[in-house]
Amino acid sequence: MTPQPNPQAGAAVKAADRAHVFHSWSAQDLIDPLAVAGAEGSYFWDYDGRRYLDFTSGLVFTNVGYQHPKVVAAIQEQAARMTTFAPAFAVEARSEAARLIAERTPGDLDKIFFTNGGADAIEHAVRMARLHTGRPKVLSAYRSYHGGTQQAINITGDPRRWASDGAAAGVVHFWAPFLYRSRFYAETEEQETARALEHLETTIAFEGPGTVAAIVLETIPGTAGIMVPPAGYLAGVREICDKYGIVFVLDEVMAGFGRTGEWFAADLFGVVPDLMTFAKGVNSGYVPLGGVAISEKIAETFGKRPYPGGLTYSGHPLACAAAVATINVMAEEGVVENAKRLGAEVVGPALAALAERHPSVGEVRGVGMFWALDLVRSRETREPLVPYNAAGEANAAMAAFGAEAKKQGLWPFVNMNRTHVVPPCNVSEAELKEGFAALDAALSVADEFTVA
Repeated sequence: MTPQPNPQAGAAVKAADRAHVFHSWSAQDLIDPLAVAGAEGSYFWDYDGRRYLDFTSGLVFTNVGYQHPKVVAAIQEQAARMTTFAPAFAVEARSEAARLIAERTPGDLDKIFFTNGGADAIEHAVRMARLHTGRPKVLSAYRSYHGGTQQAINITGDPRRWASDGAAAGVVHFWAPFLYRSRFYAETEEQETARALEHLETTIAFEGPGTVAAIVLETIPGTAGIMVPPAGYLAGVREICDKYGIVFVLDEVMAGFGRTGEWFAADLFGVVPDLMTFAKGVNSGYVPLGGVAISEKIAETFGKRPYPGGLTYSGHPLACAAAVATINVMAEEGVVENAKRLGAEVVGPALAALAERHPSVGEVRGVGMFWALDLVRSRETREPLVPYNAAGEANAAMAAFGAEAKKQGLWPFVNMNRTHVVPPCNVSEAELKEGFAALDAALSVADEFTVA
C-alpha cells in the first residue's frame, strides 16, 4: 500500500472526467473531482501519491474497507464461473446471499427481493406496501434521505427533494424526534418521544388512517445527521402502525450490516418492521446491490398474485457473490463486534474529548462506526456553524473545516453543519487515533468561526 506518484496519468484521468462524466448532485462547472489512483483498507490515494484516511467509507458503504482480498477473490471466482444470469432462475450466489441475509434480518423478514441499490429498494418497498394495503399515502420524516429516484426523492426529507417534488407523489412529511434541535419544545428524551409519537398519530388522524399505506423511517437517520432515536420511539411507531393497519418500513441502507455495531440497527431497539430496505454494506459496495427484506404477511399477498415489479439485474451473480463473501468475512473476522467495541471504547470517548476542547462542537451523537459532530457558532444558542442548505460564501466555515481535514490527510464526510465519523467497520484503533488527530486540527479551524 505504497502510493506511486504518476501526475501525468492523473491529469489524463481528470481531463477525461471533466470532458465526459456528468456528476450527481453537482453544478458541473463548479466541481473539481479528485482523481483517485487506488485504495486499500481504510485509505485511498491520488496520483500525486498523497494518501487519505477515509472517514466516509465511500458513501458509508465500504464496511469491510477497500479491496478486501476475500471479497475481491469471490468476485473473480464468480466471474470465471458465471458472470451474469437472468433473475427468473435459481442461481447459487443469489440463493446463498438471500439465505445469509435472511438469517440476520430481525423477526420473520425471510424473503429477499434484490434490487440494484438503496433507492430502488425504497421504490419497491413502497410499491409493495401500497399493493398490500390498497392505500395511496406514504408518511416519512423531515431530516431523512431515501434515494434519488422519483418516489425515493419525494419520500426524502432534505433539500435534495425540492427540485423534483411535484407535491403529487402521495407523500406526507412529519417531524421525527431529535432532542438537540427539538420541534416539540421537549427538555428530556421522554418528552421528545411522547410528543413525537403524539405528533405522528395526529398527522395520521388528519390525513385519514385509511389512506396511509406506509410509514418509512431510517432506523437511524444517516446523511441527515445520525440522530439515534430515543428509547421507545420506534416501538411506539410499531404500535401506531399495528393500530391503523399501516406497513412499517425501516430503511437500513446506511445503518445496516454492522455499521451500528449490530447486523441491523433495528436490533438495537428490538423492533421488527414489515419491510426493511438494505444496500451499501451488504457487499461493501463492491458491485451494486440492494434489496427489500419482506415479512411473511406481505410475502403472502403475492403468493398467488403476481408482484408487478422487477429489474433486469435483480440478484446479479457478481453482486451476490460479493455479498456472500462480505457477510462471511464480517462473521469470520468479527467486523460487527469490532464496530461495536471500538465505537463504545474508542470513538465515543475520543469525540467527547474533542467536544470538550472545541467550542465549535455542539453535540456528539452516534453508535458503533456511525457518528456525527454537530458544529455550531454558539453552544449556548445552538446556532449551526453554517445556515441550513448553505452554499458559496455562506458555507465558508464548513469549507474551511473540510479543507484543513484534507490537508491533514483525512477525507471527511461533511454535510451542512456536520461532520460524520463513518470509517470502515473493520478500522483499527491506530487508524481511528490518526483520524482524530486530523479532526482535532480541522476543528481548530472551525473554532475560528464561533462566537462567544
